[in-house]
Amino acid sequence: MEEKLKKEIVKEKYSDIATKSGVFFESPCCGPSSCCSSGNFDIMAEDYSKIEGYVPEADLSLGCGLPTEFALINDGDTVVDLGSGAGNDVFIARAITGEKGRVIGIDFTEEMIEKAKLNNKKLGYDNIEFIYGDIENLPLDINTSDVVISNCVLNLVPDKEKAFSEIYRILKPGGHFSVSDIVTTGELPESIKKVVELYAGCVSGATTKDEYIKIIEKTGFKIIKIQKERIIEIPNYIYLKYISKEELTEIKKTGLKILSINVYAEKFLPVSSGGNKKQNENKY
Repeated sequence: MEEKLKKEIVKEKYSDIATKSGVFFESPCCGPSSCCSSGNFDIMAEDYSKIEGYVPEADLSLGCGLPTEFALINDGDTVVDLGSGAGNDVFIARAITGEKGRVIGIDFTEEMIEKAKLNNKKLGYDNIEFIYGDIENLPLDINTSDVVISNCVLNLVPDKEKAFSEIYRILKPGGHFSVSDIVTTGELPESIKKVVELYAGCVSGATTKDEYIKIIEKTGFKIIKIQKERIIEIPNYIYLKYISKEELTEIKKTGLKILSINVYAEKFLPVSSGGNKKQNENKY
């Protein structure tokens, strides 16, 4: 699947979600109003409802973790959310960084940006901004943010090394990111990688966990840690919409697992400048 096509697929699917009240296609990233079942069937999403700053209208159940839970956001921080959707994690981050802070949501789906702006207009926050932009070429200056967060989005980016390089660029020296994402314990078979719906559904674009960590290391980050990890169980009937029973059996034999992980890492700060904030902690 060509990179340009991948981006077009993701933009089309997520535009549909934004304009059709969260109705999603049948995939692992199902929203609450999807055709997956008669009730809630949010295979990857975690419960936000009891978190301070939660805005139900901004929660389309498209995430795979709680990046703000581990993000070490401080009062007054500038936080950037990559793939901000309708604003769910932005509003949570704003509750932590407070009125003195600033939260910027970046999304390359115009409809999501409009939906997020509408949600923020109702809330009246003047230190939140939603900007249209591509994660591989962020519309922000160097050393802009204290913290970068993202929730089940980087697996959708074709050039993950470029994405993490951009995160590194916009972070201030000593700043850090905390992202939730989907990875695998082994290589996905080509039959899965080629499925359009499973790409937009956060599965077929996933790399192995080891490769994901190597990309982060290659882009210069230090103190890399897995903060949380859990297995995502995808029902057989979803797979069987796209592959044969024989192919599914072969996948099961390999023991391949799909994981939701939360990853933390820091932008290197020279020792002469005081070292990284967590330099005494063990690297994962």
